[in-house]
Amino acid sequence: MPSDPNSAAPRIGFVSLGCPKALVDSERILTQLRTDGYEVSPTYDDAELVVVNTCGFIDSAVAESLDAIGEALAENGRVVVTGCLGVKPDVIEAEHPGVLAITGPQQYEAVMEAVRTHVPPPEHNPYVDLMPPQGIKLTPRHYAYLKISEGCNHNCTFCIIPSMRGKLVSRPAGEVMGEAERLVSAGVKELLVVSQDTSAYGVDRRYQTSFWGGKPVRTRMLDLAQALGSLGSWVRFHYVYPYPHVDELIPLMAEGHVLPYLDIPFQHASPTILRAMKRPAAAENTLARVKAWRDICPELAIRSTFIVGFPGETEKDFESLLRFAQEAELDRVGCFAYSPVEGARANELPGAVPESLKEERLQRFMECAAEISAERLSGKVGQELTVLVDAIEEDAVVARSYADAPEIDGVVHIEPHPSLKVGEFAQVRVTSADCYDLWGEVSTPD
Repeated sequence: MPSDPNSAAPRIGFVSLGCPKALVDSERILTQLRTDGYEVSPTYDDAELVVVNTCGFIDSAVAESLDAIGEALAENGRVVVTGCLGVKPDVIEAEHPGVLAITGPQQYEAVMEAVRTHVPPPEHNPYVDLMPPQGIKLTPRHYAYLKISEGCNHNCTFCIIPSMRGKLVSRPAGEVMGEAERLVSAGVKELLVVSQDTSAYGVDRRYQTSFWGGKPVRTRMLDLAQALGSLGSWVRFHYVYPYPHVDELIPLMAEGHVLPYLDIPFQHASPTILRAMKRPAAAENTLARVKAWRDICPELAIRSTFIVGFPGETEKDFESLLRFAQEAELDRVGCFAYSPVEGARANELPGAVPESLKEERLQRFMECAAEISAERLSGKVGQELTVLVDAIEEDAVVARSYADAPEIDGVVHIEPHPSLKVGEFAQVRVTSADCYDLWGEVSTPD
């Protein structure tokens, strides 16, 4: 006999840490919690149990995750841990022996089993507790992360992701497209494609053909991009490893099918350091490809991340990185000083760089990157851009252009205008720029 639909359902607290890929994991767990009839509590006090989705990639992330677990234990007392740090249960148990259960990343059913064990689910009426077809999302309504694969087949010496998330496992293209279609139908205006290695998508499935809407679509990055581009939303690609077949995406960008934006973590430019990292080691070829891409698609925006102070990095290596950044004219750049990660093979490499020198190189690199960004953004002054409005405040409107991924890139500040609405597109004329952001006003017909 179904229980009273008006009775209070058990409430579960949730803490989500880490990258967008982990955020997608959190969304999946939250969706299953709601499907099972649990309520999600915004506070520790009201929750009968708290799930903490952790990150464990670098030392600072491990520390943040352990702090979050400790806070949840102190405030609530009943905690289930999941996520990347979950592959190191001894680390968690050594500091927080009171956790109820520990699971690794992507172990959704194990998380739910732990929750159900300690807080039995209610008998809920499926006709009352309806779940939106797109599931629970932690992003604003107008954009969403679309995870197309798990794991990674690379063996970069600074990275432990394969040991945490395993080898590459691609989702069938038809399944990805079904999710993307549901998201767009629910009002999503921008799909952010994420994985550990987006350009390897489908390799493990030998680019198997699946079906979407009765039509065949191969499990391959180009085919997926073509299909996603037919949905009418912005499509933005993240974490693209610079394989040669990435070249095939550029014409789609030039034709407007997907955003002219590539997030490629080059990591370094010195052949010596790239070999030590077990990364592609031909910076000259990379520069030639970037030039060829921009010849086809001049508006292409490239974001990248780099590591300075990697073991063995000399001043000559660092100078080659600066030259690469200047010649490639990358639009958006992030940089990190190398820090050892437990379990990474780079820890065994000779030539440790002093911390003070790492920080000095980091500062020099970011000053160089800021100058490049300022010059490229200044070229947009006077142009008209399509932007997606993220927030409207009393005296300011914040939006993003095709060159701006949420939370990691710059933004477009717009003069308030009655036509602007959150989650909607607008045409803006750029009036000024600084190192990272643009300012503009709503374009009005002449």
